[in-house]
Amino acid sequence: MKIGILGPAHPYRGGIAAFTERMAQALISEGHEVVIYTYTLQYPDFMFPGKTQFTDKAPPAGLTILRRINSVNPLSWRKAALKIIEDNNEVLIPMFWMPIMGLSQAKILKQVKKKIPHAKVLSVVHNLIPHESRVGDHSLTKQFTSVVDGYMVLTESVLHDVRKYSNKPALVSPHPIYDSFGDIEDQEEARARLRLEREVPYLLFFGLIREYKGLDLLLEALADNRLEELGVRLIIAGEYYSKKDKYAQLIEAHSLSSRIVDVDQFIPDDQVAHYFNAADLVVQPYKSATQSGVTQIAYHFDKPMVVTDVGGLREMCPDGKVGYVVEPNAQAIADGIYRFLTSSDKEAMTNGIREEKAKYSWETFVENLFTLESQVES
Repeated sequence: MKIGILGPAHPYRGGIAAFTERMAQALISEGHEVVIYTYTLQYPDFMFPGKTQFTDKAPPAGLTILRRINSVNPLSWRKAALKIIEDNNEVLIPMFWMPIMGLSQAKILKQVKKKIPHAKVLSVVHNLIPHESRVGDHSLTKQFTSVVDGYMVLTESVLHDVRKYSNKPALVSPHPIYDSFGDIEDQEEARARLRLEREVPYLLFFGLIREYKGLDLLLEALADNRLEELGVRLIIAGEYYSKKDKYAQLIEAHSLSSRIVDVDQFIPDDQVAHYFNAADLVVQPYKSATQSGVTQIAYHFDKPMVVTDVGGLREMCPDGKVGYVVEPNAQAIADGIYRFLTSSDKEAMTNGIREEKAKYSWETFVENLFTLESQVES
């Protein structure tokens, strides 16, 4: 089957790009012909809070990635549509994660459907309603959903959001494991690579730092006397997309600087393994969420988690089996961390992770994608 994916991919970086590329690889391994149509311009600079949108790593081998879409230039939308029409794709998979992308995708897909009416549009929806809303989000999302024939969503909470816009076929298929960031290695070796202390417990907060991800709650939790007595350290491995001053003030107010490893950069793919292998526990103190790619990286590295009970995190992290699900406040987060670090169940939890992550294969995701495709009328 000829499949076109619309979404971020090399040279763009980040979790959605990693998902797009890994999904394309999974589809190719099943014998499908896949082209990724990605961006010449993804976000205007004023909308992008980070240092760069791009990676300097080599393109992934075996993938056809065409840069055709400027998210704010209608002339590029027509050119992209003409190329997709020329390629005569049977299935089109737009990746949706922000309403700002909805307009360009909707216009492209409408043009394609006029020429290839039998093509099925199956969107993989990471977030339908954004964590940080902007004026116009509802209108842009509505335009996008008007051209979609079916939805692959990663959690029940996203399905609930989809149903506010569409009654078209939809299927929940959990976010597969991110297995492209290296292998499990000895914790002592990983800590030596990162020049970390050998004998103290390390927590890991990983990923882009935005307000909704609750790093402030985790810093307040770290100030708990019980965690201080245990000598707990926190690795903050990610680039700040919200103002760093707020977090710096909390670190100073609670005298935490000696217990913080603040990396303050986007972590390249070839270094991700070092941080997860070095940590004892991954903490996701989110204030809101749909799902999290960080969870799926933690699964790959057999790392227990403390997550807050928001969005789909409880679905992805069974409480007591792969870690602990707690309320989104500093006290509950501190309690969960302390409970794990003083528990005798660590080995059982690692075994639970290995059992649970068997559900999250890319083969299962692709199978579910074609189950959805069969439910969509031509």
